[in-house]
Amino acid sequence: MACLSLNELKQQISADPNVLIVQDLDGVCMPLVRDPLTRVLPVAYIEAVAKLGHRFRVLTNGEHSSTRGVNRLVESALAPGRDPAAEGLYLPGLAAGGVQSQTRHGLISHPGVTPAELQFLKAVPTLLSRGVGEIIRQITPDAKAEEQERLAQAAVLDNELSPTLNLNVLFAGLCPEVEEQRQLQRLSLGLLQNIEKQAQEQGLADSFFVHLAPNLGQHKGQEQLKWASPEHRGTSDFQFMLRGAVKEAGLLVLLNQHLARSTGKAPLGADFNVRSAPRTAEGLLALAEDCIDPETMPTLIGIADTITSEWVVEGDQAGWRRGGSDRGFLTLLQQIGQTFETPNRVVLIDSSGGELDRPSLQDPELKGLSDPEDPLRLDVLVPAGPEAYVEWFVDLADNVF
Repeated sequence: MACLSLNELKQQISADPNVLIVQDLDGVCMPLVRDPLTRVLPVAYIEAVAKLGHRFRVLTNGEHSSTRGVNRLVESALAPGRDPAAEGLYLPGLAAGGVQSQTRHGLISHPGVTPAELQFLKAVPTLLSRGVGEIIRQITPDAKAEEQERLAQAAVLDNELSPTLNLNVLFAGLCPEVEEQRQLQRLSLGLLQNIEKQAQEQGLADSFFVHLAPNLGQHKGQEQLKWASPEHRGTSDFQFMLRGAVKEAGLLVLLNQHLARSTGKAPLGADFNVRSAPRTAEGLLALAEDCIDPETMPTLIGIADTITSEWVVEGDQAGWRRGGSDRGFLTLLQQIGQTFETPNRVVLIDSSGGELDRPSLQDPELKGLSDPEDPLRLDVLVPAGPEAYVEWFVDLADNVF
């Protein structure tokens, strides 16, 4: 399926004066882990990002700030005495699906987010902790209270804008069997949906949604849970996110900002953000086509790791169900390239070598990731994972720009 090597991609980038690299973080520049607090970001990668300057932006469902944010990784990676804010070493771009914007000097803003939404989000980690504690006691009533409390604390990620229930530590500590894992997924989804209902009762009916990672796409406006199976554990992250905070909208925000820097004019408006963006992929593409001058369009390079594809049989209906938290923005990036006739590239990193159970690019059929009818074209595959990607990325920054 892939048509380019990393070296050929580097040659293409080096020959193009107008490039924007948009990159996911976890599973791409660092391995996937059960506990985000154990992640490590290579110093060479951080410095390479700074060298790329305006040509590079991150796009992640994680967060810049908070105890589990990527900024803490940047700070801990640098030698004592180095100031990432002064040196411009923070990772610029969008986090929390696009509602948390950061400059390379660490200036953070939340475009389109209201005070009432921020206030409700502050309460969500407590609601998650209470709810997951009840789930753990239901699944393992005989476990010691101290162990139940430890697991509950580890499972709740108190992100400011995307509080998350992460099941990986619970899968490992509580649920070795598939049926137990499915029970945990079902109860967790119910917990998040109940919190969403509480928000609606407080007048925030159109403010939030539940993001599932990985997922099997959408059905009737709801992301579809990828159930645990003997091959893969399926959905592990249940994120309570602001509506509109999806990566495909974030891609358009980053593109608009890039054009504002390069041309002096933001074609989608100076205040354009993911909350004000169209809610459909078709609407996003149409907006780009209507407002952006093809002569100014950069070549977009999308780099990520999370896509899914699974053959699903429901009654007398069968077909491929595709999803994954990166599929939307990678697909839009590909469609923009086709519409504007730019050589955009989709790069997929193998994240199966980390601590989490993910499909591997070593499988020539890309089972669990893609399928023979998949409209998403994968231009570059990196089966050696984040380590190989970071090595290439550092070389790109050192020798191309």
